[in-house]
Amino acid sequence: MARILLVDDEKHIRQRYTEELSRDGYEVATLDSGDGLLERISFLQPDVVVLDIRLGDGWDGLDLLQDIKNRFFDLPVILCTAYDTFKYDPRSVAADHYVVKSDNLSGLKDKIIRTVEKVPSGFRVRRAKPGCEVEDKPNQQLPAALLPT
Repeated sequence: MARILLVDDEKHIRQRYTEELSRDGYEVATLDSGDGLLERISFLQPDVVVLDIRLGDGWDGLDLLQDIKNRFFDLPVILCTAYDTFKYDPRSVAADHYVVKSDNLSGLKDKIIRTVEKVPSGFRVRRAKPGCEVEDKPNQQLPAALLPT
C-alpha cells in the first residue's frame, strides 16, 4: 500500500489521521512542522504528502508546497486545511488536490486513492529537478530530529 507523509501541527489530527489511514492499509509517517521536511521526504520517499497550510512556529504550508515542488517536482501533495479560502491563493495551484478538514475523512481518502492510483504499485522513484541533489541512502539511519512524532 502507499506511503503517506502527513504534516500537521495539531497532535490530535496527526493521531486520528494516522490511525484511520493505517487501518485502511497505508503506511503513515508524520511531521509536526516544516522543520526537516525536505530531508524527511528524501529519506522516506512517500507516495504522497498530506500538508496542512497553517502550521505553528511560523511555517507556511503554501511556502512548503513550493519548496517540495521545486525539489521533488513529481511528488503528489494534497493540501488539507481547515480553511477553504486558501484554495483561491495562486500558490495552492501547485497542489494535486485541496481538501478542507472534516470529522469525516472520506474526502481526504478519496483524494489519496485518486493520487496513488496514478503511481504504479511499488514505484517509489522520486526525481529531483536538475541541479537539486537527492541522495538515496536506503540503509541510512533517520536522525533523531526527523523521527516520527
